[in-house]
Amino acid sequence: MNQMRHLIVGVSLAASLVLNSAWALDIPAQIHPLEALSEHRFCEKRLNGELFSRTELFFGLSRSNGPDVTEEEFQHFVDTEVTPRFPDGLTLLTGQGQFKDSTGTIIQEGSKLLILLYPFSQTNNGAVEEIRKAYKDTSQQESVLRVDEQSCVSF
Repeated sequence: MNQMRHLIVGVSLAASLVLNSAWALDIPAQIHPLEALSEHRFCEKRLNGELFSRTELFFGLSRSNGPDVTEEEFQHFVDTEVTPRFPDGLTLLTGQGQFKDSTGTIIQEGSKLLILLYPFSQTNNGAVEEIRKAYKDTSQQESVLRVDEQSCVSF
């Protein structure tokens, strides 16, 4: 009986040491390839959709050395830089934003949020980067925030 108790305690201690070591080292859980496949299958089979990339781009409308970007200027940017690269559609929202610039100053400004949904490819990824660069160059911006995720979409 004592041998069995020692064996159970020993196995329990060994298991807890392994788990505690993994938690202490903050080892990320590995995603099994079948789980990703099941997400894809769930999207296709259960929701009748397909997996797309969803990119959100946050554009500031103030310039450091000049007037704010106007509605007309921003629409021209969308017409000439965004629509040719993503002609299938987009969503554009207007808002107010705030950020800390490279000098540590808090800047409050008008902003635009562009949402793109598209099949991922290196070409489309490059097109998003071209849009960011074009806006920074033409509108005197330090940066254009980019947020990406995967979404199940159906039309």
